[in-house]
Amino acid sequence: MAPQGQRIAVLKERASGETRVSATPETVRKLVALGASVAVESGAGVAASLSDEDYRTAGAETGTAEAVLAGADIVLGVQGPDPALLAGTKPGAWVVATLDPFGQRARVDAYAAAGLEALAMEFMPRITRAQSMDVLSSQSNLAGYKAVIAAADVYGRAFPMMMTAAGTVSAAKCFVMGVGVAGLQAIATARRLGAQVSATDVRSATREQILSLGAKPIFVENVAGIEGEGSGGYATEMSEEYQKAQAELVSSHIAKQDIVVTTALIPGRAAPRLITDAQIATMKPGSVIFDLAAPQGGNVEGSVADQVVEKHGVKIIGFSNTPAHLPADASALYARNLFNFLSAFWDSEQGKPVLDEEIGDAVRLTQGGKVVNARLLG
Repeated sequence: MAPQGQRIAVLKERASGETRVSATPETVRKLVALGASVAVESGAGVAASLSDEDYRTAGAETGTAEAVLAGADIVLGVQGPDPALLAGTKPGAWVVATLDPFGQRARVDAYAAAGLEALAMEFMPRITRAQSMDVLSSQSNLAGYKAVIAAADVYGRAFPMMMTAAGTVSAAKCFVMGVGVAGLQAIATARRLGAQVSATDVRSATREQILSLGAKPIFVENVAGIEGEGSGGYATEMSEEYQKAQAELVSSHIAKQDIVVTTALIPGRAAPRLITDAQIATMKPGSVIFDLAAPQGGNVEGSVADQVVEKHGVKIIGFSNTPAHLPADASALYARNLFNFLSAFWDSEQGKPVLDEEIGDAVRLTQGGKVVNARLLG
């Protein structure tokens, strides 16, 4: 007797400002092809320009949250759903989403108490075989692009050099701080728009990446910083000596810039402060800073998510959820990440995904009524 297919529920996001959706008609078709049944809450994709009819055509049923969740084996989300909403799911149902385990620990405990198996997609290990499942990378890539586009919109001048009969317009100078996925895309986008681009990072290995994109690397020389990287490819905290030297270098460089994009984040901690009020005061009036870390406390002194803050004639901007400003593309990439995750572990004999130890232990927060992830138990 063939195993009964898994019921996968896709919820409409309830967090303020969240426009993304965790499955698209494209991924619904692929999930159905695996043998699953998919139920999508009515209106889940509207903000991402996806109608209920699009989902039904792809093979999903649509309905209320209660109807969609009834008997669900797997619940997909962008942000973690309220545990109270999940009462109708099967015992031990998976909750697959970005769950903010450090910031929302009480919610993680509630998933455990409810007997749910919570899987945090942002805990996906940065290993080669998991690249296609890496939601942080796919969303950061779009965030880096949007940061530059948003800064260009606020900036009162053009980005490229223009030679006209009325005279020459100088190219904007753009400085990117932090050369992870978001920073690399910010560099590439600013270059495409015609800016003169420079960039810095605490990881010396990024120098070649900066050069490969046609930007100028700005690095502290002859001071011990971080030669390699932290766990999983992330930067870790800098030495005090390096921080001081970096601040001096940045202060002299930042005063000449028109656009600055900051991207530095340390998982599980407040965002590191990269730009002080005194440094902002050295910048030219009309300059723009986009702080991608604004929702995590900010890389820039005085930045406030979703507000334009003007200090010393410099506009400081940042969104609380940057990928949500590109809902169609962000949803498409995020949904593919989730499909790639489920399909990689799909056991056709059992008719469901079965996680291995390496990735399963990394992303699993709760199981059997307990919090089990080592990063939350340390």
